[in-house]
Amino acid sequence: MWAKVTSIALKGYRVNVEVGSYVGNDSFKIVGLPDAAVKESKERIIAALRTLGYHLSGQKITINLSPADQKKYGSMFDLPMAIAVLQSLHELDIIVAEDTGFLGALSLDGSIQPVEGMLPAILAAKKLGIQKLYIPFNEELPVLELEPMEIIYVSSLQEAISHLSGQWVPSYKKRQKDERFTSITYLDMKQIIGHKGAKHALEIAAAGEHHVLLTGPPGCGKSMLAESFPSILPSLTKESLLEVISLYQLSQNSYPPSNMPPYRNPHHSASGVSIIGGGQYPKPGEISLAHRGVLFLDEIGEFSKKTLDMLRQPLENGLIMISRTHATITYPASFILIAAMNPCPCGYEGSNTHYCTCTRKQIKAYQNRLSGPLRDRFDINLTLGPIDFNSAVYEKEGESSKIVRERVEEARDRQYDRYGREVCNGRIPYEILLDKSPLTGVQQSRLQRLALKNNWSNRTQIKIIRLARTISDLQSSRPITDQSIWEAIQLNEV
Repeated sequence: MWAKVTSIALKGYRVNVEVGSYVGNDSFKIVGLPDAAVKESKERIIAALRTLGYHLSGQKITINLSPADQKKYGSMFDLPMAIAVLQSLHELDIIVAEDTGFLGALSLDGSIQPVEGMLPAILAAKKLGIQKLYIPFNEELPVLELEPMEIIYVSSLQEAISHLSGQWVPSYKKRQKDERFTSITYLDMKQIIGHKGAKHALEIAAAGEHHVLLTGPPGCGKSMLAESFPSILPSLTKESLLEVISLYQLSQNSYPPSNMPPYRNPHHSASGVSIIGGGQYPKPGEISLAHRGVLFLDEIGEFSKKTLDMLRQPLENGLIMISRTHATITYPASFILIAAMNPCPCGYEGSNTHYCTCTRKQIKAYQNRLSGPLRDRFDINLTLGPIDFNSAVYEKEGESSKIVRERVEEARDRQYDRYGREVCNGRIPYEILLDKSPLTGVQQSRLQRLALKNNWSNRTQIKIIRLARTISDLQSSRPITDQSIWEAIQLNEV
């Protein structure tokens, strides 16, 4: 007469699928704020059950998706609703534990199909304490090792029923897919001629997760340096990769079969919603799709000022909270921001080879497109100039991205060991940073004198200490060295 099973919503909360069946006129109703896809589950469930030989004639069935005040989206409630219906009709005489969950869409023949956005729900199930989860077999998902949660792959409703009844054991395991991973082809740093100092600065940025602002005339190599930056970042861990793929699924995009960090490069004409995230039914934006990777904003001065100012909170917190009338959702957005801009509207202010046609007022207005608070969040400020190819071609070939990436990985390992978790100098709370790496009295007094002389804000002083700590990590130094502080000051100067 009454049954209840557990499922997970796309937003990550537990959904109790409650079914009541009574003798009466044929009726099948779904309540609990279902959207159109959930309402259509009625026809899919009835057809699938009839295919398997179950009949619902003479039954009045009501399905409640609790909590009833939350909107339910998608077709992945098909499987839990079908299981609960069979329980309520005593066609499935077992007790399903509350910590057992079900996800999957039904076909009319009773097979179970994966749906977009299922991975975020699977990760949410683990956080909610689900011990056993039935999901459809999907070759597009990476290996899911989510101990202590047991994942049972089923390809049909009949397999799920048989396993619940103890009559069937899965004959296959999720195929290991790590061998299918291929490296995304990013530009190798050794292909970039010159810019030795800029390459070293990007190595520091990669090691400590520091944001970088590149300023220079057109054609000086800003975009090439940014495109090569992901090639020196460490590969994603399994946990990070699942997190990234889940965000891509929520945005209805596909992530390539690679454990390389994501790289996003939106055009300056992109809307604020597409970059930050949101919409009537909130979806992750570019800053969330760049999570654990790189967000490159080329010609950042051409983006709308409102959009740029919305970046300030995620740059600080690594999260973006999207509030709408019917929902408030928080998406992760922990990325490294690489921005590039020209020094003026025509691009040639200060150039020795081209004449600048901009007035001082135009140059000032162009520079002010980046507000002070946003500009202050860049740890590294690089001013680039054109390369003299006649002399650069005779220089020794630069290091490959592979060699640089190895040094970056070693520096990050030192940070992980120091802080006891996977967090870098650019994101660790300042109090912990100073507790683990205190400055000497001489270093403190020297930094304070420079701060007074140059009118540095507290944020600027903290940035210099963070950069110095990363430079020292690259040099395998336990304390923060005087040389690293001086180099950090040079990198932070505008």
